Amino acid sequence: MIQREIDRILFQDESMIRDYQALAHTWFPKGQQKIIPTYGKHRGVKLIGTLDYESGEVFCIEEEQYDANVFLAFLKQVVARYPGEKIVMVLDNARIHHAKLLQPFLQEHAERLHLMFLPPYSPQLNLIEGLWGWLKKTVIYNVFYNTVEEIRKAVQNFINEINKTPMKTVDRLCIQL
Repeated sequence: MIQREIDRILFQDESMIRDYQALAHTWFPKGQQKIIPTYGKHRGVKLIGTLDYESGEVFCIEEEQYDANVFLAFLKQVVARYPGEKIVMVLDNARIHHAKLLQPFLQEHAERLHLMFLPPYSPQLNLIEGLWGWLKKTVIYNVFYNTVEEIRKAVQNFINEINKTPMKTVDRLCIQL
């Protein structure tokens, strides 16, 4: 059997951009702390995404929930996005990533898609975690949005903007060997 080289290394994860805002490092006049209103609800934008280690491209979709069916649909989109390429996807050990429902698809695409699970409690090894932090710092820290739709648009704008200069994403998030 001839071993094919890897075409793509993708770091995968899920993240929730909540509608309650956060104060982060910021400047304000002494005695005039910035106040950010909040709804006190737990709505927001649920994302599933990948970060391409080499190109810096971010592929991100929004979903209503995280379950095995959603993750399977996401895997199908990833495989379709990179036709004919051999993909190694680095991800955490969330239950949805190990669901029996995935097994037929993974067996069918075993030559092209390999899931590489990180050790438990090691988010620092998943480079897309840095993307989520960057996204939250840029989009929701010290900002109030009137609706979840406004958050959604801000998230989409962020992803679109960083995908215009993906090598900046590589420089910021990906380990250079």
